[in-house]
Amino acid sequence: MIFQPAIIALLLASGVAVAMLAAAAPFAVQVIRQWDIASGSERQLQLERRTYLFSTLAVFVMAVQLVALLLFVFNADSMSVMFVGAMCAVGTLNVNPYGFPALIAQMAVFFLAASWLAVNHVDTRAPDYPLVRIKYALLLVLLPALAFAFGLQLKYFLNLRADVITSCCGSLFSGEAEGLAAEVAALKPLPAMALFYGAIAVSAGLTFLHARSGRGGYAAAAASAGAFAATIVGVLSFVSLYIYEHPNHHCPFCILKPEYGHQGYWLYLPLFAATAAGLGVGALQPFRRVPSLREVVPAVSKRLAMLAMIGFLLVAAIATAMVANSNLILVE
Repeated sequence: MIFQPAIIALLLASGVAVAMLAAAAPFAVQVIRQWDIASGSERQLQLERRTYLFSTLAVFVMAVQLVALLLFVFNADSMSVMFVGAMCAVGTLNVNPYGFPALIAQMAVFFLAASWLAVNHVDTRAPDYPLVRIKYALLLVLLPALAFAFGLQLKYFLNLRADVITSCCGSLFSGEAEGLAAEVAALKPLPAMALFYGAIAVSAGLTFLHARSGRGGYAAAAASAGAFAATIVGVLSFVSLYIYEHPNHHCPFCILKPEYGHQGYWLYLPLFAATAAGLGVGALQPFRRVPSLREVVPAVSKRLAMLAMIGFLLVAAIATAMVANSNLILVE
């Protein structure tokens, strides 16, 4: 089963990423210890030349991690037909204990990679590359995170067994189930709607404020993270019900399936993009007072904030359209 093309692609993407960052680690330590942009020494010139190469490789690694999350979810959904009891990605991820941890780890890597790309972007816009030491130190922090995610994926895929009877979304998100997911799914529609639209309104307002004035960068990032969590809660508690037109079907993965028009992708793609942009705003705030970045950071941060605002408003609009076009009536 591990020889499925999508599984091979995922393991290659994660494995190569870990290998590339591990290979770059000694150079990262050298940059942190010896980088001096004011020096004209031969050692500094060599560091600068090699920095272009390693930075390009790091950008490639991070960009691949953004796509890997989408492939991981798509693969989990498409493999559900191979397991008895699985109807969607939930069943595939429940085949062994490593499925959902691997998904959560890949999501964390997605947001960490997006934040690193934001930091790298502003650094390349300054003539003196003031964040070189910082971004290479961040690579050393990201290396164990990527290695951990790769290890979970490897354990998950190596332990896939077609003869295992798995459980699907009905057992995980039903009213009789136990755990956080079941508790979230059991929320009443009105409180869930209030949380969903309220969190998105706060996030859109704070990101708009930052995009216009440059103030409140950390608040905009925190609100983006809150809106992400509130949206997941909203999908579990009421949006999915309207899509399925069933009052007890809470699965956040079945909405990705073709029989429901792949509607989940219309929600999740702008949600993850908006959250990544919002977190990118927060990642840039510590550097707004760096002399060579005083104009660069505000400009990039404002663009990211505007992207986050548009993304969250798009999520709210799409969810509203799904509710409006449904034949299910949950709220009189």
